[in-house]
Amino acid sequence: MRKMSFTSEANRERRRRISDPKALRALAHPLRLELLDRLMSFGEQTAAQCAEAVGSTASNCSYHLRALARVGLVEPASSSDRRERPWRATSTGLEFGPSDPASSPAAAGAALALHELSLTRDEELTRSAHRRHLEQPPGWRAAEAYNSYALKLTSTELSKLVAEIDCLVRPFIAMTREDVPGDAEVASLRLLAFRHPQSP
Repeated sequence: MRKMSFTSEANRERRRRISDPKALRALAHPLRLELLDRLMSFGEQTAAQCAEAVGSTASNCSYHLRALARVGLVEPASSSDRRERPWRATSTGLEFGPSDPASSPAAAGAALALHELSLTRDEELTRSAHRRHLEQPPGWRAAEAYNSYALKLTSTELSKLVAEIDCLVRPFIAMTREDVPGDAEVASLRLLAFRHPQSP
């Protein structure tokens, strides 16, 4: 659905659809979702590094990382230091639930719960960033955007618009970008597009 070619095997985009109810339920846990997001945004991390970032303990993060590994969402990364074992995400992007929700009501229900949790986490992240807006360096402060648009278009036009925005974003994905400037930092960009719930 969303594809981009990369010359480096290590940086090739690996999108994955999760439709197994067991994997969906494993991910539908606030800390696990945060840990996976951490690995997808910042790259390889040890349980101790994750713990410091998410405000938990290394042993608790290690437990939840192993749970994610059991369903194939993370894996141990190579390490020169046997005492510290880093983890990495196995995918660069995820889609939740079966392509046809009617094919597996259990998976569709688990995916809906996971989407709700993900939206809640995204809102918390956005609020946290907004509260820290004035603390950001001037360049980042000017670059931040909290925009909302009410559009009038057809479903076909909306699909095309989302696809075009997606094509603009793909080259900058943290896990796959190759030409990373030395002063680059992790930034979050959300795209939500849907028919207004109050449309007749």
